[in-house]
Amino acid sequence: MRKIIVLTFITLDGVMQAPGGPEEDPSGGFKYGGWSAPYGDEISGKIMQKQMEATDILLGRKTYDIFASYWPQHADYWPGINDVKKYVLSNTIKESDWNNTEFLTSVADIEELKNSEGGDIKVWGSGELVQLLLKHDLVDELWLKTYPVLLGKGKKLFSDETTPAAFELTESTVTPDGVIFANYKRAGEVKTGTIGV
Repeated sequence: MRKIIVLTFITLDGVMQAPGGPEEDPSGGFKYGGWSAPYGDEISGKIMQKQMEATDILLGRKTYDIFASYWPQHADYWPGINDVKKYVLSNTIKESDWNNTEFLTSVADIEELKNSEGGDIKVWGSGELVQLLLKHDLVDELWLKTYPVLLGKGKKLFSDETTPAAFELTESTVTPDGVIFANYKRAGEVKTGTIGV
């Protein structure tokens, strides 16, 4: 069975929309695109290099369009991105010029992929896809990059349909500018109790 790892840039209030630049995703009138850029430093860069090690990736349609229009010409910044398998959940497109791309159409397709032989599968961006994966309890690890910013409006990482689940912290770093890199792995069911008892 393959692990599905969600990697997300997120604000303190849960917004994940357009961290990379003003034109990345202005949908819904979002005007804060590029909110993560002012917090880049050497520590963040080293962690991101490690997180960008080549593995197969799973993307939603919108994120795939962004990736496919950029990364084939900029692979020197992400070694191996053109060679790994790209799985895309979409009911509207069936083919792409970007090599090693395969299209999936359902949660059942994702479950079949997860149960196949192979290495880890990383999910970048893809807010609606991530919410779908969390709803169906298909996320094995969350690699969150939390920025000290509140944006109010914007696409959120978590929805009310997320399946309750416990996670365990496996690795963490806080940068000098206050960005928290925290990796979590699935750790069973949610436990409850009473404080102080």
